[in-house]
Parts: sequence; structure tokens; C-alpha cells
Amino acid sequence: MKLQKATQPDFLQRVVNLLHEARKTVVRGVNQTMVHTYFAIGRMIVEQEQGGQTRAAYGETILKQLSKRLAKEFGRGFSVDNLQNMRQFYLSYSIAQTVSAQSGNSKYETVSRKLVPTSNSSTALTNLSTNGFQLSWSHYLKLMRMDDLAERRFYEIEATANNWSLRELQRQCDSALYQRLVLSRNKKAVKLLSEKGHIIEKPEDALKDPYILEFTGLPETPAYSESALEQKLIDKLQYFLLELGKGFTFVGRQVRFTFDEEHFKVDLVFYNRLLQCFVLIDLKIGKLKHQDLGQMQMYVHYYDRYVKLENENPTIGIILCQDKSETLVEITLPEGNKQIFASKYQTILPSKAVLKRLIERSKEK
Repeated sequence: MKLQKATQPDFLQRVVNLLHEARKTVVRGVNQTMVHTYFAIGRMIVEQEQGGQTRAAYGETILKQLSKRLAKEFGRGFSVDNLQNMRQFYLSYSIAQTVSAQSGNSKYETVSRKLVPTSNSSTALTNLSTNGFQLSWSHYLKLMRMDDLAERRFYEIEATANNWSLRELQRQCDSALYQRLVLSRNKKAVKLLSEKGHIIEKPEDALKDPYILEFTGLPETPAYSESALEQKLIDKLQYFLLELGKGFTFVGRQVRFTFDEEHFKVDLVFYNRLLQCFVLIDLKIGKLKHQDLGQMQMYVHYYDRYVKLENENPTIGIILCQDKSETLVEITLPEGNKQIFASKYQTILPSKAVLKRLIERSKEK
């Protein structure tokens, strides 16, 4: 009996989980050491260039000689292109710069701000070990190509905090997450995006407008039904949760409730752990109608009165539609509304140029 207890499945699984986590920790440690080392190599290249001639030909010669020596010593991975990336990595992350007007023209310092120039490689790595490079080299190759420092810092914070894979980071950048959040925030809140990332403290913080659902593969024109859209979101639930943002957990689809012998169904029900409330989502094809808002009000009131617990916060209702009138929303919903929201959705990736124009217009208002 004791032997059976010692080898029960949950015990075995705990040991397996421990080893998996240990391997992940080792991989993370190796990745961070590699990133730190590449940063130090980039700095040494820049210092060597600055200590010699300033002509481009001189720098190119250094990289070719270094590439040849490193390839002989360590094998692949040290091409001239890769060494140029290391050089650019140092230049992108070493100097305190001024953030663009989007973040209030505040001074921005990168994670490497504590480093001081040194020709001693061991000292360089010791200094680097105390700094905040926590992503993989592939992540930083993507981030360092962003011209907007506030945007770069936002994605770095979010990728670190949410453990985004490179694919997830790429998707969030392609869907212009930063620009979409900027659209719904004032100057002070925009500044915080580049300092603390996406902080969710109240219902409005969790909203995006528009939501980007390109992962569904549906066309831009509404040649599909609401049930087809719902099914695609369920099929790609992991991607939808990533788009919804922090704290969301899935509860159910077509969740039914009944009163006065009538049955009603909420398209999608989620729970947000950060806001500690239910989030009801209704899907609408085409233009938003006032009846849609009234229906959501009824859903929210039902959940507040019969489903949520006393220690939970008021329910949030979000209607995802392809088109909406802000005036209609304002007139239909009560003043001071903080529970029911309407947001557009798109099934294709947005143009960053279009979003930036919208941001500029919102600043002028």
C-alpha cells in the first residue's frame, strides 16, 4: 500500500513538472547570458571603432576580421550581419534618449543605463548580470528595430511580464497593440504605457477599439454569420485570449439563463481575474443598433443580480460590432456608464499609418 501511495500519478506528475520547470529555467538563463554577451560584444565593437578611425571602411574591416576569428574559434553564429546586429543592439539600448511627444517628452533610459564603458570583458559581463535583459535574442532583434522608444519599451515590458513567445510578440506588433491602446488614453496614461506597460485597474483599461481578429481568417466584408464568427473565435481561443489581454479566462459560449419562462444566451462569457468580474461579449455583424445595447444591459443586470458573488465587482458587457455610432452609444447608455461598452472589430490587420493618423487627430481634440 505504501508503495502504491509513493508512485501515485499526481506524485509522478509533480516530479515531471519540476524537471520541466528546471529545464525552462536553464534555457532562460542560457538565453539571458547570450543576450548579455552580445550586448557586451556590441559595446566593444563600438568602442574599438571610436578608438580608431571613424570611416565606415574601418568599421567594416573590424567586423570582417572579428567574424573570421570568432567563426574559427566558435563556429557558426558570428557572421558580419550578426555582428552588425550586436553593434546595433548596443547602440539601441545603451544611451538615455528622449521619448517622442507621444509619451510626454520625458527622459527615457534603457535597461543598460547603469553600464559604464570598459575594455575589460569580464567586468562587462559582471555589470550586465545586474541589468534587465530578460527576453531572448530573437525578441531583441525585433524590438531594436522600433524607432519609437516609448513603443519599444511598452512591448519589452509586456513581452517580459506575459512571457510572450517571439510569435506572440510579432502578432501584437503587427496588430498595432500599442497604437490601439494609445487611441483610448490621455497623455498621462499614454506615458504610463512606456513606463509600466498595460495596467488594468478599471473596466476601461481592459478595452481596445478596434479589436483585431485577423487570426479567424474571415474576410473583411461581412460574408459570414455571427455563429461562424463565434466558432472561429472558439477554434482560436488562445489567440482570442491574447487579443483580449491580461487576466481573461474563458467561462463558456452560448451560456443560457432563464426567467419568466424565456431563455436567453450570452455569446461568450469570460472572467477577468485582475478586475474580479464577469465579462460578457456579444457578437454583432454589421452596424450596432440601440436594441443591441438594451439587450446587453439586460444580460449585465442579470449577472449582477443572480450570478456574481458579493465580493466580486460589477459585470462588464462588451458588444463587438463592425460599425458603431458614438452618438447612439452615448444616448442609449446612462450617463457615467462604466459597465457596458461597444467596440469595433476588424478581421484584417490594420495599417499602422491609419492608426497613427487617428492618434494625431485625437490629440487635436
